Amino acid sequence: MIVSINPADGRELARHALHDDAHVDRALGAAKTAQAAWRKVPVAGRCTLLNAMARVLRAGKARYAAMITREMGKPIAEAEAEIEKCAYNCDFYAENAAKFLADEPVASNASESLVVFDPLGVVLAIMPWNYPFWQFFRFAAPALAAGNGAILKHANNVPQCALAIEEVMKEAGCPEGLFAALLIEPSKVAGIIADERIAAVTLTGSTEVGAIVAAQAGKALKKQVLELGGSDPFIVLADADLEAAAKVAVKARYINVGQSCVNAKRFIVEEAVADRFVDLFLEGVAALKIGDPMERDTDIGPMARENLMTGLHGQVERTLAAGATLRAGGKPLGGAGLYYPPTVLDNVTPDMAAFCEETFGPVAAIIRVKDAAEAVTLANQTEFGLGAALWTRDTGRAHGLARQIEAGAVFINGMVASDPRYPFGGIKRSGYGRELGVYGIREFVNIKTVWVGPAR
Repeated sequence: MIVSINPADGRELARHALHDDAHVDRALGAAKTAQAAWRKVPVAGRCTLLNAMARVLRAGKARYAAMITREMGKPIAEAEAEIEKCAYNCDFYAENAAKFLADEPVASNASESLVVFDPLGVVLAIMPWNYPFWQFFRFAAPALAAGNGAILKHANNVPQCALAIEEVMKEAGCPEGLFAALLIEPSKVAGIIADERIAAVTLTGSTEVGAIVAAQAGKALKKQVLELGGSDPFIVLADADLEAAAKVAVKARYINVGQSCVNAKRFIVEEAVADRFVDLFLEGVAALKIGDPMERDTDIGPMARENLMTGLHGQVERTLAAGATLRAGGKPLGGAGLYYPPTVLDNVTPDMAAFCEETFGPVAAIIRVKDAAEAVTLANQTEFGLGAALWTRDTGRAHGLARQIEAGAVFINGMVASDPRYPFGGIKRSGYGRELGVYGIREFVNIKTVWVGPAR
């Protein structure tokens, strides 16, 4: 049994029976059969499904957003934006998939030789709770456009969202069997990965789970895309627009209650402007409203699970015990909901938990450095490499520094975010492979050489 709990008040929302082995077997068989037919549909025909998915998402935005908020605590305005982003992603690939998947002629003596992009088959998507719709549709739109099928194993604290995604796909006219959401325990995943009907695996989740899934998929010699943890640096140099940087920094840290792999987590600031930046940052933090996530003006809702809040508070306590300065927040608010206030830790150093561990919640670590060179060194002093932000008025210099930063994306004078137009993913223990853009749609295809010699 999977139980859905509202983290804002601790009340049970629903109970769902787990799918048994027979159900899983039928779903895999149906997906294999449906994908064999789907791959033969021209790209333009597949894109018709994507446009329909976008229409269904927009039509049901209010209901789906409310479901997200109730199940994992995201403020309702952010949940609505998540649904809209999913729809935009579907439309983006509907418009661009044919171009991204077009045969590429190769200049050679064989003038008709090509590189073509064939679908791999049925892809298992293991998805997290923090963006319960976006994480799936970010993968599904390009994967389906490329001719693949999909099986979803969602996080078990968002079962209603998983089933709602299944409804979206059905209403959009997805061929029967091509997609299915499975309500199963994590212990069942290894068997599905090993099943010959699964061609590849994509996971968004923790680094620890990513290592397990990578080992399971590697044993079966199956392609993987892994988007894992992050401890993104937000570098503020002395010549930055401090007011703009601080305003964006607050959003970059506390959006989704700080529960995102690409939230800014370590704020690395040149000493000459650190006091001013921290003052501006604290002003922004003080203006954030904590409360019922269903209220439209709420900025900070509850954390998604109690164990996440407990673990985060432990990191705060260990960081303070090591000598950091508490500037805001610092302990759970108490009461029925899982509320942790926006917390700011100043004078953090690389030996402290808030620097060297991923803080998955509303806690910001301020690190003061003497210059840009030290800022880049500390930005790279992490096992993660997902995203990074760099703030300076000297954009020419910024381009040079960006190449020194070890991350899958560097945003200059902006907030790290995923966008269908650009590839998204990390390096080091933040994972490998890319989603979104032309590179994302080509992750789950066979990049096939077709060489044509002279007729004889």
